[in-house]
Amino acid sequence: MAPWFGAGGDPGRVHAEGTAARVAVEQAREQVAALLGARPREVVFTSGGTEAAVTATWMATERGDDVVIPAVEHSCVREASARHRVREVAVDRQGRVDPDEVLASVGPTTALVHVQWGNHEVGTLQPVAEVVDRCRERGVLTHVDAVAAAGHVPVDFRALGADLMSVSSHKLGGPPGVGALCVRRGLRLRPLLVGGDQERGRRAGYENVPAIVGFGAVAERLAAGGLHAEADLARARTERIVAAAQAGELGKGVESVLGDPVGRLPHLVCLGLAGVQAEPVLLDLDRRGVAVHSGSSCSSESLEPSPVLEAMGVDASRSLRISVGWSTVDDDIDAFLAALPPVLDQLLALGGR
Repeated sequence: MAPWFGAGGDPGRVHAEGTAARVAVEQAREQVAALLGARPREVVFTSGGTEAAVTATWMATERGDDVVIPAVEHSCVREASARHRVREVAVDRQGRVDPDEVLASVGPTTALVHVQWGNHEVGTLQPVAEVVDRCRERGVLTHVDAVAAAGHVPVDFRALGADLMSVSSHKLGGPPGVGALCVRRGLRLRPLLVGGDQERGRRAGYENVPAIVGFGAVAERLAAGGLHAEADLARARTERIVAAAQAGELGKGVESVLGDPVGRLPHLVCLGLAGVQAEPVLLDLDRRGVAVHSGSSCSSESLEPSPVLEAMGVDASRSLRISVGWSTVDDDIDAFLAALPPVLDQLLALGGR
């Protein structure tokens, strides 16, 4: 990324500097496409996963105003869909949607069905291929939110057959402020951002060349074998947390593992707390050098009860979401496992405050 900060030309210009920037952007597009199992021309660069998901909703609702959405989708998907007529589909206590119930919600006026690849709070993997396949048989557009999944589990946009798919760079170890929306080949839909011909007229605005280059570099490394290696390490580390919770080693303050403990994203695990609220746990762990969260990463300023957990029928105010990444080491897991029990014991002794 470094050569592109404060230097280089506009990728939309024909001079030498602009041409060099265009080459860099298109090389990154090929790298990202290879990781996602997409054609390069299907990849539209955005400012992140939120923009990609909102754009997908805007694009598809050109064909109608009815949207089907599982109850555990990310807030950006829910709020973008809330501008339209929404049919919400319930999930089970592991946060998984039933494809039969999704299809039962699809009617003659349905323009779009959302389904996430893996849940961003509890990690549960969804039956995304079955939902997409059955919607395709009905001629209904699908958007797959793969933000939490891409770079952690194999993602193949072409094989999946979805119409739209959103991803984010920073979720897989790349720079923040860049993501991508995959748009199925041959699909012609209105753009959200207008005012320029960038991204083949599908997303106006000067491309963020340094971030796009960084996104491409990370995608290339993952596609070359890093994904499986990282996923194996991530699963081994989060399995230690799951095992400790199930064995009762984390104390009385941990009640359960939320979501599917097996069919889940490898890098994420969510614990259900008992007798304590999440916020003081987060603050005390932070003082001990451990950074975790409760609920969605987009709720960090509000710490509102999680709508995902509410939809699952569990206590939405008492959860601890632990995620690991490419920079996580075994010592980090040791630190968490050592820090959590005394934090919970102290809060329980104070009456759960």
